[in-house]
This record gives sequence, C-alpha cells and structure tokens, in this order.
Amino acid sequence: MEMEGEGAAGALVNMEGVKAGGNSTLFYFSSEDCSIEQARIEGAGGKLIQPKQSIGEYGFMVMGSDTKGNIFGIHSQF
Repeated sequence: MEMEGEGAAGALVNMEGVKAGGNSTLFYFSSEDCSIEQARIEGAGGKLIQPKQSIGEYGFMVMGSDTKGNIFGIHSQF
C-alpha cells in the first residue's frame, strides 16, 4: 500500500469479540476527515459502533454498521 497512491489495500486483523466467518470481513473507506462521515451514520439509519479514535501513525478510524447490520470502517489521516 502506498498512502498517497491509488487503489485499494487490505489487511488481516484480530479483534476481540469478532469470530472469523460471517460478518467478520470489514471494508474501510478513505476520507479526508472521518469525523464528518461519523456524524452522518446514524442520520442515514446506521449505527455508530466505534467513534473516531487514533490509530497512531496510521491516522484515525471510525466503525459503523449499515441498515442491514454490515460493519464498515472509515479511515482518515486527520
């Protein structure tokens, strides 16, 4: 992955309380500032799972779920 490059990147992570299979695959969307999208999740019928938090040198992330219960992440550098 190149932080300033085009295309998609992926990673495997282990999260407490999330078993492999089923709804364990998360898609992360890129954003200028994930707090903007965070403010829109519940208004669009979704659920905020994890508010904006720092992930150190990698920036920030938010986690939400859509109206069908699919979990997604939003990533930004700021």
